[in-house]
Amino acid sequence: MPLTFARNPEKPLPLHVLGPDTLDRWITDQASNVATWVKASGFGGGIGETLLISDGNGAPKMALAGHGTAAQRARGRFALAAAAMALPEGSYELAGDLSGIALEEEVLGWLLAGYAFDRYRTQPAARAQLVAPEGIDATRIEAIAAGEALTRDLINTPASDMGPEELEDAAAGLATEFGATCDVIRGDDLLSRNFPMIHAVGRASPRAPRLIELGWGETGPKLTLVGKGVCFDTGGLDIKPAASMGLMKKDMGGSAAVLGLARMIMALDLPVQLRVLIPAVENAVSGNAFRPQDILTARNGMTVEINNTDAEGRLVLADALAYGAEGGPDLMLSMATLTGAARVAVGPDIAPFFSDDDAVADAIARAGGKVADPVWRLPFHAPYEPMIEPGIADLDNAPKGGFAGSITAALFLRRFAGTTSRYTHFDIYGWQPAAAPARPKGGVGQGARAVLEALPELLGL
Repeated sequence: MPLTFARNPEKPLPLHVLGPDTLDRWITDQASNVATWVKASGFGGGIGETLLISDGNGAPKMALAGHGTAAQRARGRFALAAAAMALPEGSYELAGDLSGIALEEEVLGWLLAGYAFDRYRTQPAARAQLVAPEGIDATRIEAIAAGEALTRDLINTPASDMGPEELEDAAAGLATEFGATCDVIRGDDLLSRNFPMIHAVGRASPRAPRLIELGWGETGPKLTLVGKGVCFDTGGLDIKPAASMGLMKKDMGGSAAVLGLARMIMALDLPVQLRVLIPAVENAVSGNAFRPQDILTARNGMTVEINNTDAEGRLVLADALAYGAEGGPDLMLSMATLTGAARVAVGPDIAPFFSDDDAVADAIARAGGKVADPVWRLPFHAPYEPMIEPGIADLDNAPKGGFAGSITAALFLRRFAGTTSRYTHFDIYGWQPAAAPARPKGGVGQGARAVLEALPELLGL
């Protein structure tokens, strides 16, 4: 089902969005038979509650959707999406007091409730369609929903069907759809083109590593997005235990997030020069796998001691970031499912990000709050720099001690992001552990909507 608003519906049902604090006032304005029916039904305006009201001849004439109290809504997002899942098939037109940012959040949630990953079996999704309310930018909201759906589909696809080649195909398909370019460097060509760490991480797999580069737009500020594309992570020779390997199909969640964001940007025709870089690899185990204590030389000439082959994401990102910095972007941003430390710090629902630029950080934080895409700034804490300096090489890919793992990973990446670009890094989870309104269990986008909302301020658009 496309995540779009209803197209030319015939006689959509009015849908009154009511909470416990507004229900009684609404009832007093209704005909006595309606008031009696609502009271008898037990409808209380709670999140997820719905009620159809008949015209007296057996046909529905309106519907009610519970919106909960302000306190209940503060404990989650997309409250109306819960009702969208419960309403019967048909088209609906909002009636009530929703407006502004609250309205935009709820109608986006409604569209996202229509998402289902049904590649392998039929899955439930909302069947109720919504007429685009007045006062919203329907085109923008549909573009955001489509970008989020792309991110979810890519993450949800198992590694058997989503390796480096399939990730390349997804990027190429997106480029074709929007008239962008897509260039790819594969296999041993990575060595001759000076991407040694991408090659080192991916060389053990029969699925060739590659660097995917998508380009779009010829005028405007330069925006470079870099996404971690580890299509499956065994941990390499420092192999993960089974419990830690179970979700590793999502280790390409950073690439999925930047492709979803790129789709939003291109669909909205934002006036930017967009560049998307995805180092796509599978971190596998074989006789030619890179080893603990190896020292690799990165694209920018820095040497890296490998103290854990399971800290491979920062290695492939390092080469891609160094390459991105060479283009002199006005803003460079990376997204990666990088560290368990980030999850310990903020849990699965919040996307921590790092930036040295207070104006950039403030804009992203405000935007995340505005569009219900929770983010939280963590510091590039310079006093921790010695933790990633092993002595035998310039950098250590996995410092010992167990402290500040997300920060030290971000500091590692910053070494490759150049000195002139404004660089921001997101350490995302990319997974919804349990179903919630508009977010079924599975792959999910994080940070992309916050960045999209902040771009006009960040780039002067």
